[in-house]
Amino acid sequence: MSNYSIKDLEQLSGIKAHTLRIWEQRYNIINPKRTDTNIRTYDDKDLKLVLNIALLKDHDYKISEIAKLSLEELSKEVLAISDKQLNYPDQIHALTIAMIDIDEERFEKIMATNILQFGFENTMINIIYPFLSRIGTLWVTGSIGPAQEHFITNLIRQKLIVAIDGQIIKATSVSKKYILYTPEGEFHEIPLLFANFILRARNNKVIYLGQSMPFSELQFICEHHKPDYLFSVITSTPGQDEVQQYVNKLGEAFSEIKVLLTGYQVVAQGIDLPKNTEIITNVRQLMAFAEN
Repeated sequence: MSNYSIKDLEQLSGIKAHTLRIWEQRYNIINPKRTDTNIRTYDDKDLKLVLNIALLKDHDYKISEIAKLSLEELSKEVLAISDKQLNYPDQIHALTIAMIDIDEERFEKIMATNILQFGFENTMINIIYPFLSRIGTLWVTGSIGPAQEHFITNLIRQKLIVAIDGQIIKATSVSKKYILYTPEGEFHEIPLLFANFILRARNNKVIYLGQSMPFSELQFICEHHKPDYLFSVITSTPGQDEVQQYVNKLGEAFSEIKVLLTGYQVVAQGIDLPKNTEIITNVRQLMAFAEN
């Protein structure tokens, strides 16, 4: 079981710490534990309670009404909203609860419902990507643990692989060939998998090399398959001190290929780009690029 500070709860729920303290005093709705130095600490049950309260508040429930609900009644109200209201923030909230509870069944229901309603691409862009951004922040601040993060990202990864496997590619004379990979030591694969899906959905040819590809092997593949484009996601590796050197190396080694880069280490980082290199800042830009 994880321990959270009141600032963690504020970050996760969007409810100010000051408001949480007032609710604690006025309604006795949250009962945090205290450290020896009298600092409030919260567990997974407290976090889930606050997230559920935040959702009900967003749907015009008054805190005085919420305080009268039992935990079971509160959960039923939240589930009813999540199942009925297919708007993006509510679905992101529902995924957060599924992650905290390590609830695969709930995750599957959320994904199936939204894919049916919005389609796979829209579900990824409007629900999964904002959700991943949220858990990235929570991971950095220590608000969620490795088990929760690995649980939810592996479920998303499985969904992407199944969706890619189900695609039927109708390559034409104007179809372009892409090689997709992440640099050696880079293991953030979800954006690369989704790029694979997007490119294939637009009838492009994709050679998917996956994560942590040694540079020499990348050169070998490019020499044999001569792609039109090389696409890579650089989220953590190479780091800030080495990424410019790596980008320069790509530009020099693959001067006859258009190199497309995305990820935290290159987007909005002031990288000096070789002539054959372009930064893809977001998913919609990649979609537009693939269509053109």
